[in-house]
Amino acid sequence: MFKISNLFHWGTALGRPTAARLSRYWSTANQVLRMQEDFRGLSDGELLTCGRDIQWRARTGIPLSTLLVEAFALVRETSRRTNKMEHFPVQVIGGHSLFEGNIAEMQTGEGKTLTATLVAFLRALPGRGCHVITVNDYLANRDAETMGPIYEALGLSVGKILTPMEPDERRENYAKDITYGTAKEFGFDFLRDRLRMGAIADDDTLIKTRKFSGGGLTSASEQPVQRGHYFALVDEADSILIDEARTPLIIGLTQPNDPATVNLFRWSNRATFHLESNVDYVYEPDRRSAYLTDAGCRRVLLMAKPSLLDSLDTEKIYGQVEKALTAQNGFMKDRDYVIVEDKITIVDESTGRLMDGRKWQDGLHQAVEAKELVPITAATGQAARVTVQAFFRRYEHLCGMTGTAMLAKREIRRTYYTSVTPIPTHRPCIRAGLPYRVFITQQKKREAIAVACERVLADGRSILIGTPSVEASEGLASVLRDRSIQHQILNAKFHEQEADIVAHAGEPGRVTIATNMAGRGTDIILEQHVRDSGGLHVIATEMHSSSRIDRQLIGRAARQGDPGSFQFFLSLEDELLRCLEPHKVERRRKSASPDANGELSSTWVGFFRRTQRFLQRTHVKQRKQLQKQEKHRSQQYRSMGLDPFLELTE
Repeated sequence: MFKISNLFHWGTALGRPTAARLSRYWSTANQVLRMQEDFRGLSDGELLTCGRDIQWRARTGIPLSTLLVEAFALVRETSRRTNKMEHFPVQVIGGHSLFEGNIAEMQTGEGKTLTATLVAFLRALPGRGCHVITVNDYLANRDAETMGPIYEALGLSVGKILTPMEPDERRENYAKDITYGTAKEFGFDFLRDRLRMGAIADDDTLIKTRKFSGGGLTSASEQPVQRGHYFALVDEADSILIDEARTPLIIGLTQPNDPATVNLFRWSNRATFHLESNVDYVYEPDRRSAYLTDAGCRRVLLMAKPSLLDSLDTEKIYGQVEKALTAQNGFMKDRDYVIVEDKITIVDESTGRLMDGRKWQDGLHQAVEAKELVPITAATGQAARVTVQAFFRRYEHLCGMTGTAMLAKREIRRTYYTSVTPIPTHRPCIRAGLPYRVFITQQKKREAIAVACERVLADGRSILIGTPSVEASEGLASVLRDRSIQHQILNAKFHEQEADIVAHAGEPGRVTIATNMAGRGTDIILEQHVRDSGGLHVIATEMHSSSRIDRQLIGRAARQGDPGSFQFFLSLEDELLRCLEPHKVERRRKSASPDANGELSSTWVGFFRRTQRFLQRTHVKQRKQLQKQEKHRSQQYRSMGLDPFLELTE
């Protein structure tokens, strides 16, 4: 049995309430382990009967808390048989924490996917729907496939929501006892259901909001696909509930471009080359937005052709020029977006993945298209919207897992009314951190990384190199090629090869250059020779906009007691510093005193940490502001008797 002293020591280091919770969870874990012994002698058919029996009892109204020990023991025994994996006691503790509605901070490599099966099975018993939500389709599909046999062996059905999927297929999967999917898909299905229930279409393009009573739904295809919001378990909770919460989920309405509007997009892009920064316009890097000065407005009017002024309102012209300036200064190819078949596809900042079908609003997407000289797509208005915060607060029961929740515990508690509970590790972590290194330029940094790779590879280890963007990953790959260092690239352009690249990333001599695609949910299995030689070595080529993303990257190494190490390489040309005024960064560069290899003193690390904290505070303010705006808007709509999730359109 697991020792209470271990948990008590862990909990007291974090406060008396946490120690008390962990002590109680430890007691439950021991009960689960004892009850599992009663199930070991049962046949698979008898185990299925037990699963159906507990399901029947839950649906007669027996509180789930009284069924917890039995349910967890059933899942643990079934997992041992079907998946050859038996939950560690700390995973049982994590499951209990999740059942009570907490965000469980489980260190990377501690088996969050398996832990989720405990509470997912228990919460699915009443038959009201259980949503297991993760950050991308790859993980949702993988988890549903690998964990599905556990649930099915106990009599529950499993579904998954993936992109693309037709409404009838979605409805069928939501009807399952347990449904895996991404936050984006669950959120957009919610909005589409609101449109189905409370909106009418006019000429297939114009949607008008209705009263809450709505109209009659006549066909099966018009019925909602979701059946309610009873329980959600959010994997990588800080990424979904915090990082992605700065941007609301929006269903757009296509607004066909007339020739004058297309001309405006192209002309605004050309006009930016004739406007002077800090004279005609001001760009705010921390907000990633630009605005014209009075002098800039006058200059725009002087440049505009009479035909443009005659066909469009001057405020619209000013607004689009400001969007074009924002696109030029704040949005970069292969960092914020990639071009796929002459189309602009957004890259998610926190996950490094393509966001197919998503567009920036209010003419910004068209400004980027004009900048890259690709076809201008139709602008989009809003038909329905919901913030991440508002969507997840709709669930009757909400919980989550992540390896990096403690850093955001105050915001999580304030926004979602749930606590963060740190869960002990199964084995002590023996990850080694090497000193940070700072360089004057990107090129000098990349050369130093190549030298470091050669040294690590000589020991027979494998290397994962984290980069913040597609552009950065390809720039580093070029340097490694020049030194004949074999490597694989995992970024948004190679997402189809993700599973194969990850499967080989733990082999001796393997170098994998990856964006944030490899930062969350990626389990790199080490070959024995790599483990014996020191394990996986993670090289972080920059600090990210959040220290939690950094922690997720270095957490790929030294999982489950394996050896491993990490090291940060930084430069004064890093993307993190683009949130600062360019002239301030340039002044810093000029004051630097690099050595012959372009390396700076380690005291410069403090500058990067201060910048990261500044950016984190800025993002917190943005999320607070979004919540205030959404609350005000919702109150206005409700006062008019309108659905707060549907937009008023003419």
